[in-house]
Amino acid sequence: MTPSRTTSGGAPGPAGQPAWELLLPAVGAPARRRGRALQEALREAVRSGRLAAGTRLPSTRELAADLGVSRGLVTEAYEQLTAEGYLRGERGAGTWVGGAVRAPGGGGSGTGGTAGADGRGVRGPVAGVGGPVAGPPGPGLRVDFRPGVPDLSLFPRSAWAAAQRSVLARLPHRALGYPDPRGLPELRGALAGMLARRRGVVADPERLVVCSGVAQASTLLGFVLRARGLRTVGVEDPGSPEHGRLFASTGMETVWLPLDGEGLRPGPLAASGVRAVVVTPSHQFPSGIGWSAERRTALLDWARAVDGYVLEDDYDGDFRYDRAPVGALQGLDPERVVYAGSVSKSLAPGLRLGWALVPEALLDEVVERKRTMDLGNPVLDQAVLAEFVTRGGYDRQLRRCQRAYRERRDALLAALAEHLPGTGVSGIAAGLHVIARVPARFGPPERFLARAAEAGVALRSLEEYGTARPADGDVRLVIGYAHLSPSAVAEGIGLLAGAVGGPVGS
Repeated sequence: MTPSRTTSGGAPGPAGQPAWELLLPAVGAPARRRGRALQEALREAVRSGRLAAGTRLPSTRELAADLGVSRGLVTEAYEQLTAEGYLRGERGAGTWVGGAVRAPGGGGSGTGGTAGADGRGVRGPVAGVGGPVAGPPGPGLRVDFRPGVPDLSLFPRSAWAAAQRSVLARLPHRALGYPDPRGLPELRGALAGMLARRRGVVADPERLVVCSGVAQASTLLGFVLRARGLRTVGVEDPGSPEHGRLFASTGMETVWLPLDGEGLRPGPLAASGVRAVVVTPSHQFPSGIGWSAERRTALLDWARAVDGYVLEDDYDGDFRYDRAPVGALQGLDPERVVYAGSVSKSLAPGLRLGWALVPEALLDEVVERKRTMDLGNPVLDQAVLAEFVTRGGYDRQLRRCQRAYRERRDALLAALAEHLPGTGVSGIAAGLHVIARVPARFGPPERFLARAAEAGVALRSLEEYGTARPADGDVRLVIGYAHLSPSAVAEGIGLLAGAVGGPVGS
């Protein structure tokens, strides 16, 4: 069916071009990809400015008729982009292009300025975002529910070895010299394509810096911002203590900023005096919430108002089970957001391979700091990852992990319902951990955790990740499950229930 090119009520683009004209190429995609292609086309039309902020879009019924697709496909696209902050909708008033989006090249550069910290400092011996506590587990450990560790047995050894052989057979000798500190061009191109496709970022390979995971991306940014005069950085509360530790290593102090169910609270952020923040908006760690479109917009408005920057830690952005992936914040304003990610959860943290997409104003300074820090990442490892991504191995690995982790999450939910009845769970739609709120009758929290440890069950409480200490007596746990088989999950929850007085089941 050929889509109509005329309609009433459509929103004009540049030179009077109707909005749906910009979306026609998406209609030609295969049926199974048409929904995603429509979302990508609409996202790019907004991002590029071809659909300007404030533009009113056709109704879902009108646009579906003009494109010759189902109304459900258009509705889903509108809902997804509204969640990401590209669009805004008002009941009875239609759908409009949001005002948060900035096209590439539209931002200003940050300059110096000292802000005051609140002196809370750094908490906790965490090894990474959601990582395990430092040091080996104690004797008698039977089940370890501490979050942040993927199942390393899922590492694709055969496919990785095949990629290594292919790379070694064709890599020219000159490629083994000192590398570009930004990273191997082949890898930067492969990652840029993959991130644009999977996470909705504005991914220019020239602005992508390969680094040793999000940890190095954080320290690179910290050194650059401190050289510009910044002395404080805001982090989510609750959040990963490691963010504060990393920035502390660059000489910056931490300000903990409170969250609610939608994201960072704008009032405390504005009052904090900081001009740089670290956030996990797609799947907040540890609470598991996805930031609302309003809070995403408010954060970017704040960054522009204070001439500041946002570090977006997309630590587990590829793992979604019961909801559509929410596009990265960086896609809304690539000149204010440093987007960082890694293969630590998708492949293995021991590879020490990650990336940062850097605003133009910071790029030269970040690259120079990377050069003086380590001269760049190992060429062979980069080439193998580029081969793995380009040949489809990375997508296959993600699908494999997605199936396994969903099964383990379901096993955890079933075990909690059976052995610790009344436990509430949240953050279950994505990621590698859940928040479990165990009723006070199984507490108090200190005794609960002590008895769990005596039974050989390693746990982390939510209170370890924040400054708030609720007094209701409930036990709030951050339970990691990705590294455990379904049977190990069931065994661990059974042991826990037996230790704290819950029904243990057969």
